[in-house]
Amino acid sequence: MRPARLGVGIVGAGNVGPVLAAALAGAGHALVGISGGGDRVEVMLPDLPVLDVPTIVERAELVLLAVPTDQLAGLVEGLAATGAWQPGQLVVHTAAELGVEVLEPARAAGAIPLAIHPAMAFTGTSLDLTRLRDAVCAVTAPAPVLPIAQALVVEIGAEPVVVAEADRADYAEAVALATELGERVVGDALARLAAIGVERPVRLLGPIVRSSVERALSRAPSHPEADTIGDDLEDRTWTP
Repeated sequence: MRPARLGVGIVGAGNVGPVLAAALAGAGHALVGISGGGDRVEVMLPDLPVLDVPTIVERAELVLLAVPTDQLAGLVEGLAATGAWQPGQLVVHTAAELGVEVLEPARAAGAIPLAIHPAMAFTGTSLDLTRLRDAVCAVTAPAPVLPIAQALVVEIGAEPVVVAEADRADYAEAVALATELGERVVGDALARLAAIGVERPVRLLGPIVRSSVERALSRAPSHPEADTIGDDLEDRTWTP
């Protein structure tokens, strides 16, 4: 059975928030509002109300905090100071570096803290919805509510991988290293080919880059038990 249908509020209108909101809506959840507007939001989430953050938190059963990492702690603490968090409310952040400790002010008010980070580069467009189905999401949560985080990830089509609170910094560093190194090396190679007049350098390098990455990934240790986690979670039920 699918998890209960939730009213979802989104805080953050950058590349990540609207995409995850659209994915949750596609899974059957109801969107109650987002904290910012703009062309990206209008395209991804047409007719979704733009609301202030306190109103979103007041109306939502699941609050998605898709804000820069350095803004997260202050946002959570500020809302706690005004008594905004509600018992039983799901509070999800998407910062790679942080687990659920940053959500402690919300948890102290009775909310359920979840950390979910999709390991992919977001463009903020509908292309991300397709890429999300091939992505893995790092999930961190207190043990009793970990299945909730895992089920939400499965619902949006991704695969959940549990990362312990103490390991989030190492996880974030690994993701950043792979992203930044790949972009820097490929960008430099493309620039060199363009400088010597090679036509369609992307066409030339594309197969090389993809095959090199696939070869590197094929040499990594595998964990067969991870392949069945989605099947196991689809039959679970939960209530916030």
